[in-house]
Amino acid sequence: MSTVRPTAQPGHPKLLGAVFLGAVLRTVRVVASRAAFVRATRRVAQVCSELQDSRALRLAVLDEIRPVVGFDFYAWVLTDPQTLVGCSPLADAPNLADLPRLIRLKYLTPVNRWTALGTSAVASLRRATAGDLSHSLLWRELLANYDVGDVASSVFNDKFGGWGFLDLWRCGDGAAFDDDEMSFLVTINKTVATALRRCQANTFLAQRSVTATRPGPLVLLLSATLDVVAQTPETENVLRVLLPPAQDGTPIPATAYNVGAQLLAVEAEVDQHDPCARMHLAGGLWVTVSAARIEKRDSSTSADIAITIEASSPNDRMLMFGLAFGLSAREREILDHLATGTDTRELAGLAGISVHTVQDHLKSIFAKTAANNRRTLLSRVLGN
Repeated sequence: MSTVRPTAQPGHPKLLGAVFLGAVLRTVRVVASRAAFVRATRRVAQVCSELQDSRALRLAVLDEIRPVVGFDFYAWVLTDPQTLVGCSPLADAPNLADLPRLIRLKYLTPVNRWTALGTSAVASLRRATAGDLSHSLLWRELLANYDVGDVASSVFNDKFGGWGFLDLWRCGDGAAFDDDEMSFLVTINKTVATALRRCQANTFLAQRSVTATRPGPLVLLLSATLDVVAQTPETENVLRVLLPPAQDGTPIPATAYNVGAQLLAVEAEVDQHDPCARMHLAGGLWVTVSAARIEKRDSSTSADIAITIEASSPNDRMLMFGLAFGLSAREREILDHLATGTDTRELAGLAGISVHTVQDHLKSIFAKTAANNRRTLLSRVLGN
């Protein structure tokens, strides 16, 4: 004869004990989880204070994020602080062959676009679409194929510009990023943004490399779907520096894809920033990458996209220098005057301020840029 054990009723001591033990365990897990987030936040801050190279910084920050905010794939792209167009991407994607398509769809998707996140800085795809991920063009046409269940997007902006964006992909049905994970990404956001800007500033301090010759203009032709159609012979050498390939493989023109995709976004009226990005190449040398349509008399097919790569102009360098070092608008104005050879008294008259005030601004500029004199400052600004 079988024995049936009586079920504990509400108020039974055993049931109350189990409920209490469960509550204690949940509290312990929450406390442990929050402690892990605090430790990770401190480690991210330490990494951001120590590393001076943007690639090394991004890899180190990802290593600190992963244990507390798990993810399967990622894409971390630096941006031109003014146009917000991507450059110098760092990514781990499921299929490299899909890269042009991935970038094109990323730029054409309004949902959680990095240019539209504003002061929120961090967003979840699942929350932005109220659980219906198909509202996202990128998810509908590509990420669904990889079983992506949520994407946590961060944009790294400060008052001087936008310095990059990060997408963390998590696969599976139960892949939603929770409140604590999103709060952690918010907590580290400003620290990382400041560090990325500092890394860009550091490139102006680098000594001119022998291999960092002034390129261009070089041309790369892309189709409407961002496939490479043709390129000038010297283009591959620059692409190898922009994004070094694995071993002896063909370099991937990821920055060209980003600029070309921005042109498509402008044409589709998704975004109106100029399709160009200014970025560090090597040894203190900056280049400007731009996109434009090639005119065709035959309208039966889409016109190709011309991507040009050339050494950044003095004006572009001055703009990027001023933003990267966090110069004020007045300090950037003074820097522009200095580049034309204007002396202190003339500069004061042009700016409508006293000689003493000009000297105060110069001291501030020197302090921010670690330059001891005008000659050193202008050499770094102009790349001479």
